[in-house]
Amino acid sequence: MKKTQLNTIGRAAMACVVLTALTAQAGEVEVLHYWTSGGEAKAAAALKATLQGKGHTWKDFAVAGGGGDNAMTVLKSRVVSGNAPAAGQIKGPALQEWAAEGVLANIDDVAKAEKWDSLLPPVVANVMKYKGNYIAAPVNVHRVNWLWASNDAFKKAGAKVPTNWDEFFVAAEALKKAGIVPVAHGGQNWQDFTTFESVALGVGGADFYKKALVQLDQPTLTGATMTKVLDTFKKVKTYTDKNAPGRDWNLATAMVIKGEAGMQLMGDWAKGEFVAAGKAPGKDFSCVAAPGTAKSFTFNVDSFAMFKLKNEANVKAQKDLAAAIMSTDFQEVFNLNKGSIPVRLNMNLAKFDDCAKLSSKDFVDTAKSGALVPSVAHGMAIASATSGAIQDAVSQFWNDDKMSTKDAQAKIAAAAKTK
Repeated sequence: MKKTQLNTIGRAAMACVVLTALTAQAGEVEVLHYWTSGGEAKAAAALKATLQGKGHTWKDFAVAGGGGDNAMTVLKSRVVSGNAPAAGQIKGPALQEWAAEGVLANIDDVAKAEKWDSLLPPVVANVMKYKGNYIAAPVNVHRVNWLWASNDAFKKAGAKVPTNWDEFFVAAEALKKAGIVPVAHGGQNWQDFTTFESVALGVGGADFYKKALVQLDQPTLTGATMTKVLDTFKKVKTYTDKNAPGRDWNLATAMVIKGEAGMQLMGDWAKGEFVAAGKAPGKDFSCVAAPGTAKSFTFNVDSFAMFKLKNEANVKAQKDLAAAIMSTDFQEVFNLNKGSIPVRLNMNLAKFDDCAKLSSKDFVDTAKSGALVPSVAHGMAIASATSGAIQDAVSQFWNDDKMSTKDAQAKIAAAAKTK
């Protein structure tokens, strides 16, 4: 046999060894998430591409609808049957609830290697830990208290984008007279609750919000400020359209994008829809803090909990996923698509728009002032059973035109006692 043939065979054998070694390292990561709308799907695709770049297989487990409620129902059944995915989109106090069940993996080795403690605000890092150990990787920071406005609609109505609730109702009247739906809303309980928390923050301020919706203080829940919050909340409903019940949030955003509606009260994931539709902030739409909330920030941090796995290659893939989530490249690409801001501190925001830059500035400022508060509507503030009971009471009030403010206030105060 010629020497060249031997060399060729040798190289081929070496390539096989290397390929076998790489294959042995490659694992599969099944990821449960509820990012299915346009902007969200693009963001999820960025995470998939990052993981595939490391040689692993991504198994998509997307469950649409319900602001994540549907996904949690599916996840519970999978975990109970002993067939947990590698990662699940879970956030806030729910992370601690899952960790207490003993089903989540400790990813401290990844966190230490990647220096997460120095890269995350303490208020966020603490949510990602159970008994001092990291059990989840944070993806982003969403600001929930935003108002989105169609510049075309406001121009047609000759109205001014509002900064407080009095201005909000003046603008709503002008939009209505111009034949434009003043407020785009999707009549689903989590959307009702999202609107409610922004009204509570705008009417009562950050200290009231913390007492009422985080500490669940009964005198605050039954007091005069909460009465004003509920009256304002119900007044907002009168400016929504008759087709609102059951509408998905992104379809409500689409109404603002098309100029069919003037405003939407929604978190900054809505911006991902505007961007996906080719719209530019400032030019086509305005992003301003929800009325009365300019100096406050309700945060919603998306995160992936890591479940205990047995297969070594899949554990390696899971750890690569956790590291990838916190990488600067992923934080930039993902958040540009999602409409949120990077959770990782000291990121270069050059590619981000003015909405994101304002959000990032306010995030840092409110963390110092004490007006950075967890979103109760998005599972960041209180136990899921309690928030679920309050959410139901809020939605009942929104949907029942015969229910008095007094009755609604009593129901919400009673729901706050749910354990």
